Amino acid sequence: MATVNVYQQFFAAECVYDNVVRRAASVLLIVTSEEGHISYEVAVSFFPHVDDEDFAVSYDAYFSKILYQSPGRRSKKREEHLMALLRDEANLLANEAQAKIFWDCPLRDARMG
Repeated sequence: MATVNVYQQFFAAECVYDNVVRRAASVLLIVTSEEGHISYEVAVSFFPHVDDEDFAVSYDAYFSKILYQSPGRRSKKREEHLMALLRDEANLLANEAQAKIFWDCPLRDARMG
């Protein structure tokens, strides 16, 4: 099985989960390929981010959703389409956690894989 972060970026966020204040979110588009099957999922992990150097992501406030699953392999066209949906889907996950992602406040540049 191969798992790749197609996209990852850190943003300022607002969340309280398990009585811990979270001030940042890691937003990801993840592709998993195994034996001719492919799946893409959006994931958001909220973490404390106590200072500008703290990117220790805690996975207890991790939310994800499968966006696409089928036989096949990676496709740049499909990934472009899913990237267009990413913010809306991540916002839905944030709403489940009663959280907010501040898209206009990135903490780091995006990493593409």
